[in-house]
Amino acid sequence: MAPSPLHRLFGSQPRTVRLDLSATPAVPVAAGGKPWSLWSDALGTLAIRSLQVLIVVGIAAALILGILQLTVVTIPLVLALILASAFAPVMTWLRRRGVPSLLATLLTLLAIVVLLGGVTWLIVWAVRDQWDTLATQAQEGFQKFLAWVGTLPFDIDQGQIDEWVASLGEFVTSAQFGSGAIAGVGAVANFVTGFVLMVVMLFFFLKDGPQMWAFVLRPFRGEGYTRAVRIGDKTVSTLGSYVRGTATVAAVDAIGILIGLLILQVPLAIPLAVLVFLLAFIPIVGATLAGILAALVALVAHGPVIALIVVGVVVLVNQLEGNLLQPFLMGRTMKLHAFVVLVALTVGTVLGGIVGAVLAVPLTAVAWGAVQVWDGPHTPARWARPKQADAATR
Repeated sequence: MAPSPLHRLFGSQPRTVRLDLSATPAVPVAAGGKPWSLWSDALGTLAIRSLQVLIVVGIAAALILGILQLTVVTIPLVLALILASAFAPVMTWLRRRGVPSLLATLLTLLAIVVLLGGVTWLIVWAVRDQWDTLATQAQEGFQKFLAWVGTLPFDIDQGQIDEWVASLGEFVTSAQFGSGAIAGVGAVANFVTGFVLMVVMLFFFLKDGPQMWAFVLRPFRGEGYTRAVRIGDKTVSTLGSYVRGTATVAAVDAIGILIGLLILQVPLAIPLAVLVFLLAFIPIVGATLAGILAALVALVAHGPVIALIVVGVVVLVNQLEGNLLQPFLMGRTMKLHAFVVLVALTVGTVLGGIVGAVLAVPLTAVAWGAVQVWDGPHTPARWARPKQADAATR
């Protein structure tokens, strides 16, 4: 019988072939004797890190673009979350006293809507009540301005002034101005839609916020779950403290400036005080804008001397608030460097306009708060720890 190919290959006795699966595969070695030398040297490490940074930046840019495309949903969502965090102690207080969850939610939501509606009505009523007086004073101020222009050392004849006024009239009656007015109507419609959506989201956040957060945490396990719980608690406490502290500080600012404007008999004192309250939610820049607007109204109504006094009142109130009231009420909740605040404001304004400027600082504070509890209730992430803390933990 002719031997089979297997007998010819292995011989008369079959041999067992063993494969060592635990052996480490050979690593490609470059000509210089070092594996992957193109990626293991300093330039290769820099290239890998650069690629990682580009990927992260690309993902972040895609997320930001997606958020900007859905501002009708994302902005009401964030505002509802902030308001729910601010009024979380009210919900807790009502529930501890036996108030049913639905009734507590309706009472809190009604209080929020009445508060926001009252502020809006106050602005509209005050402006409508004093608008005629301010318009008359504005016309007189404009005539004084034209008379002052005539005293300048360089010549500006009446023909040039008439040409500027005619250009302004043509712009108001042009199609461009009309399209802007139509866009304004669309913005009002978006605002109403966003406000209704925010109220609905706020209702569910107030009523079922803990259950919704527990559902979000279901995929997490072990240390990841514990860390997510810490970050969630820190987010709620940071947003709530920010809104309550800022609202209290803004109210004190508004009352102080209102008293000064009433004493100086500046028109639109109530709307200007309300505007001071609203602009206080934009750190650093808001107080400056409020002071400029109040000074301009005082300048039109009573001249430069009263305007300078108004500026002094605004500066005095802001200094008292910044050095005494704000540190006492807000503590370390918003412990952010002024440079970080300015950068956050700039980025938020570029991306989201006025709403972005309002939300930029609290969201930045939330991100920093998450870093502060990353490794424990009072233990920041390793890269964010002070050097002394690092030395103590070694």
